[in-house]
Amino acid sequence: MTPLSPAVVNFSPDPGSVEIREVAPPEIGPEDVLLQVAAVGVCGSDLHQWTSDHSWPVNYPVILGHEFGGRIVRTGESVANWSEGDRVVSETAAVIDPDNPMTRRGLYNLDPTRKGFGYGVDGAMTSYVRVPARCLHRVPDPLPLEKACLTEPCCVAWNAVAENSRIQPGDRVLVIGPGTIGILCAAVARLHGAEVGLLGLENDRARLDIAKAYGCTPLIGNEAAAAWCRERDGLGADLIVDAAGVSPTLKLAVELVRPAGWITKVGWGRAPLDFSLDPIVQKNVTLQGSFSHHWAIWERVLALLTSGELDVAPIIGGQWALEDWHEAFEKMHRGEVVKSVLVPN
Repeated sequence: MTPLSPAVVNFSPDPGSVEIREVAPPEIGPEDVLLQVAAVGVCGSDLHQWTSDHSWPVNYPVILGHEFGGRIVRTGESVANWSEGDRVVSETAAVIDPDNPMTRRGLYNLDPTRKGFGYGVDGAMTSYVRVPARCLHRVPDPLPLEKACLTEPCCVAWNAVAENSRIQPGDRVLVIGPGTIGILCAAVARLHGAEVGLLGLENDRARLDIAKAYGCTPLIGNEAAAAWCRERDGLGADLIVDAAGVSPTLKLAVELVRPAGWITKVGWGRAPLDFSLDPIVQKNVTLQGSFSHHWAIWERVLALLTSGELDVAPIIGGQWALEDWHEAFEKMHRGEVVKSVLVPN
């Protein structure tokens, strides 16, 4: 009889519907691998499903977790170029349509039928997870899996700032929201030679202090952000990244971006717009959305993580056993840590 393993399961849309359940290792298909999970990051989306204030469909019950790395323990019969023992991380696009026009362009992250780990299919907050081999990326030996598991949020940030934004050295960039993605967006902007301010609230001071490790200026409150954005010539920031996602932060971005500037919205929010977008017409501003990532971004980010040019150590607030998921979630939810990492095995 196959031994059962604990898993962090989101079992209904009701608030707080997450618990530890015993599950059997998943069956794999011919093009899959079975991955023994070494480390899995807790994402803000995991918290949103736990508190039930998310805005995406979920296939209940589902094992949470989409930021993960581990070692291959079994390969499907059609899998080539991967072997047992390989250290890997996985992309999040667990189910895609190979014939979708976006997939054919290499933008499978934008396939409308895409389903991801942790909401569409079972994720990695357990001992073993089934992963399509096409999702895998090799982790270089110098990079610990406890850091490599955070490749995914780094890729979200890279896509938002480096791929989907117009950014040049010397630009003044305001990032709104000092969560994981906000801090990493700020770090990526710094890698591009920008001067970066990170905006948060009074209770975000600990997170904003972490941003100093990436060379960013902490800003508390809208007035401080406005003064910083207009410090040079009074016109505003060249680029504003909205990593908070709610209507008031987008409104603030519209106010503080300079004419002919750029706003990239990477944060999610359920609150509807309650203001006019006409100022983006008047100021000739580009408003850009950014979602997920694709193969080339993962390879680039893994190289940056391995070289140390992009370091996730400052945002990791601790490691917890899988059975202590609730403490790990609470620490993030209360803002005591930026990123919690679960270690299932």
